Amino acid sequence: MCSDVVDSFKALSDLAKKSTKHSVGLPAQDEAIEYWNGIGFSLAGLQFVAAMGTVAELLHAPKYTIVPGVQSWVLGVSNIRGRLIPIIDLARYFGLGASAGRNRDKRVLVLEQGDYLSGLLVDSVQGMQHFESESFKTETQVQVPNSMLKFIDGAYQRNSEDWLVFDAKRLMNNDNFINVALSNNALTEK
Repeated sequence: MCSDVVDSFKALSDLAKKSTKHSVGLPAQDEAIEYWNGIGFSLAGLQFVAAMGTVAELLHAPKYTIVPGVQSWVLGVSNIRGRLIPIIDLARYFGLGASAGRNRDKRVLVLEQGDYLSGLLVDSVQGMQHFESESFKTETQVQVPNSMLKFIDGAYQRNSEDWLVFDAKRLMNNDNFINVALSNNALTEK
């Protein structure tokens, strides 16, 4: 019985040597490409992308109730699953006129920061976008309206097209964005 064990061991050992001799090595590991992810949207003919963590939800443009005594860029408030969300026309906020495009294409990006919610009406949404991290640049040839410059952190380039990185958190912390009420003077003049 001992010779059977020795013969079996020798057979397995020979098989292992042959396997190693004829085996193909693992493929060379290519350098992993890092990606930056965001939600793509268009506004006033420009392509933007907001970081994934800043957009809580995407909605079709909801019905809203007009609120008196607020800035013209505040369209109203909408009840979304029991939560009141102010609906902001982002193009109007930046002084670009009313949001362009067909109503059926318009979407609302819901931003959430703590207990503060806001819905930004944009011309359209292109969904989740992935950019190679190396394609980021701080300067772009895109003509960005001056009113938006402090909310743009640079651009990612893909297929010779720049996608402007929109900092939604910075917008939500901006005093002009937070203070939606008309001044007392404007209310008494009407």
